[in-house]
Amino acid sequence: MKIAGTVILYNPSKNIIENINSYMPYVDKIYVVDNSENQDNTNLLPKNKKVKYINNHSNLGIAKALNIACQQAIKDGYEWILTMDQDSKFKSNDLKKLIKFVENNNTDNLGIVTPYHKIETNIKKSKEEIEHPLEVMTSGNLLNLKIYSKINGFKDWLFIDCVDIDYCMNLKIHGYDIIRLNNVELEHHLGNQTIHNILGHKIICSNHPAIRRYYIARNCYYIYDMYYQYFPEHCQFIKGGLKFQIRNIILFEKNKYKKIRNMFRGIKDFKRKKKGKYPYSN
Repeated sequence: MKIAGTVILYNPSKNIIENINSYMPYVDKIYVVDNSENQDNTNLLPKNKKVKYINNHSNLGIAKALNIACQQAIKDGYEWILTMDQDSKFKSNDLKKLIKFVENNNTDNLGIVTPYHKIETNIKKSKEEIEHPLEVMTSGNLLNLKIYSKINGFKDWLFIDCVDIDYCMNLKIHGYDIIRLNNVELEHHLGNQTIHNILGHKIICSNHPAIRRYYIARNCYYIYDMYYQYFPEHCQFIKGGLKFQIRNIILFEKNKYKKIRNMFRGIKDFKRKKKGKYPYSN
């Protein structure tokens, strides 16, 4: 089975070559879509004919970049694509396990096969080998491109944050499944996490920059608006989590004013039905 891969770049570090090399042997083509502003990063990439570099010359957002890669893969005849973040890599030959699962099972109704994302979290890893989660992060996923086309791909206007949640929920309401293989691990870095302990409780802060706080708040409200009728408890959990983010910012994070200001900007812009790229100059 021929499989494509994609990695979305934004001002990447030199580690990108090591990360790409962790999955390059298992895919037939890698679409490197670069969202860096007026920057060419070909010098950071492996010198390999599998690599196709697509420079957007500006930040078009993660959703648009993913759509560019998926549409190119479809045009080139691929039915599955591996989606990777620039800071993620697989352990040993774990990706091969994901691919074998796809090869050896009926995937007509399967939208995503995903690994266990090894990140700092308060949620314990399940002992079950296979799970059917409602949502998963984008990095490390094998996407069924036939189903991608049926649900119209990723929503460009979300730009960044909640892009993965929207795609997964859209899959679910169209009757498609998501499978996580917990015996496959992806090393993934989520923001610039710090851990704090208060009265025996572990609090994990992502330390996202202020501009990301805008997208997170705005898009959480859009997710709630679009999917509450299908997944009320989970959507309430997502939107309700914003207040804990505000708490964490106040207690532990730097640049408190700008981050909280941007969260309220995002909520206000949701109410105004604004979409797309961050519209403010500061």
